[in-house]
Amino acid sequence: MTAGTVAALMAFALTACGGSGGSGGSGGHTDAARPGGRASASATGATNPTAVPSPPPPPPQTPTTAPPPPGGLPSVVAADGTTIVVGDPAAKHTVTIEEDPRCPICKRFEDANDAQLLALAKAGTVQLRYVLASFIDSTAGGDGSHRAVNALRAAVQENRFPAYHHVLYANQPPESADGFTTAALLSLAGQVPGLSTPAFKAAVTTDRYLAFVHRSEAAFLAGGATGTPTVKIDGTTVTGSDANSLFTASAFASLLARHGIH
Repeated sequence: MTAGTVAALMAFALTACGGSGGSGGSGGHTDAARPGGRASASATGATNPTAVPSPPPPPPQTPTTAPPPPGGLPSVVAADGTTIVVGDPAAKHTVTIEEDPRCPICKRFEDANDAQLLALAKAGTVQLRYVLASFIDSTAGGDGSHRAVNALRAAVQENRFPAYHHVLYANQPPESADGFTTAALLSLAGQVPGLSTPAFKAAVTTDRYLAFVHRSEAAFLAGGATGTPTVKIDGTTVTGSDANSLFTASAFASLLARHGIH
């Protein structure tokens, strides 16, 4: 992906989503997420419009039945109470992914790289650390990000987070549709064997983990990220020209290799 392509994506996100770019250029939604903040100008010089016409209703979507990712990966909430860790917490390398479930640019990152990241985690090479933001509910309206993060936290409790995370991104509704309803989240859980337990259904229906949702969003904002997805390899944020590698599996694999991750 060229720098011009990234700039175009960023400009689109600015117009449609209220933000552009990630932390240092690694994502599609920016500091419009911050209380009292506004989106910065994109690489093309555009600024956030004061009003965006309401889009037409999206066409009905047929759920995508995606093959589950590699199984058997443990997932836990880290001691900080805000980060979900997938894989061996003692793994030498870390890949941190800060994302909002409604973010379409996050979906592009996940579609390209989810399989190889999970394979690396299964091999014990990396631990994956997810910080789940929910600011799009504020910028685009609705509650879908909050509901999805709550459901993802509930999936940790059932040790099914990686598979459910995969399914949610494979079936991400249009950002403007706010389509992560309670009914949709419960229906998608049916694609993950062993997830649709009474405890999971109750947690999704009652927003049992709403406190986690708020803590995770606060951690995202406090961490200095200006957008989603923000990706950190061994604690170093992917920025500048390296951000061009985030949306192609082969380019991202090369980027990981430069950090000693194979």
